Amino acid sequence: MAPMAPMASDACMNPRIAIDCMGGDHGPDVTVPAALAFARSEPSVSLLLVGDESLLRARLGALESALAARIEVRHADEVVTMDEAPASALRSKRRSSMRLAIEAVKAGDAQACVSAGNTGALMAISRFVLKMLDGIDRPAIAAPLPNQRGGATTMLDLGANVDCEPQHYLQFAIMGAALATAVEGKAAPTIGLLNIGEELIKGNETVRQAADLLRASSLDFRGNVEGNDIFEGTTDVVVCDGFVGNVALKTSEGLARMIGGFIREEYSRGFASRLAGAISLPVLGRLRRRLDHRRYNGASLVGLRGVVIKSHGSADALAFEQALRRAHEAVRNQLLERIAQAVARISAEAPKVGS
Repeated sequence: MAPMAPMASDACMNPRIAIDCMGGDHGPDVTVPAALAFARSEPSVSLLLVGDESLLRARLGALESALAARIEVRHADEVVTMDEAPASALRSKRRSSMRLAIEAVKAGDAQACVSAGNTGALMAISRFVLKMLDGIDRPAIAAPLPNQRGGATTMLDLGANVDCEPQHYLQFAIMGAALATAVEGKAAPTIGLLNIGEELIKGNETVRQAADLLRASSLDFRGNVEGNDIFEGTTDVVVCDGFVGNVALKTSEGLARMIGGFIREEYSRGFASRLAGAISLPVLGRLRRRLDHRRYNGASLVGLRGVVIKSHGSADALAFEQALRRAHEAVRNQLLERIAQAVARISAEAPKVGS
């Protein structure tokens, strides 16, 4: 049973989200329209837009007074580029839109930060500025992946930690379970450990030790799962190290694009194929919506003392708006408090783990 979250504060119910408007492949051309669409649909939310003030105000245009009252623009002199080394961004871009958006969370000016910028830089700056939650050694990248059951499988780590110790898998599972509860609404999430087989003897020594820790915890651990289980929805959360997780994620993205391309090719092979495509258009439309990666945009950088959401760098306005919604859900459903409670509870079981 998921622990009870503390009573929601006014900041949780009426949060302010800081947006790195200059990050990503498209910058303000995407982030500002997405911010406006999100603000109009969520009247309880206010936004802090961080970036080149002249560019942002030009794209905001004339706003109705009620909306303008909920949007603040904060000027940033610098931009972290998509190919910039994280160490360089951390040392030399102290006035970047990314850094100032994260610092707004640290200062309490905002309850969450959303950026489509450089992932490595976002992770490095977030960890430096916000620090880690007690009981968590490393942050992890977590995201929902669509599954055959009509929901999503929360998977982590997706690239932040290439080498992990057994306790890190346990920490990822704690954070993944809290995220699935806060954002996906799963009351008691089930946990699977990604492996090359379901048998207890499978995997390297680190993964087998991680499985022992997970079995000894109070988490609803269902054992080893394989790659196909991610999309079958066998468990609510799938845990792995960042090397394996990133390879699995990029492989699935490539497969989805390939299948989409094959379908388009087959329906364009002559008049009969195009006619069949026209007849099946409603079915294809539903399939496209179910597989639309934009609906799942927004990876959480969990383990930090603040909510940070990473949007895909190439996200369009619809996808970036979804990342804003994930930030809103995480704050409203008190993700940080849920993680802290779960870490404290499972840390108290540590003597049992070693018995």
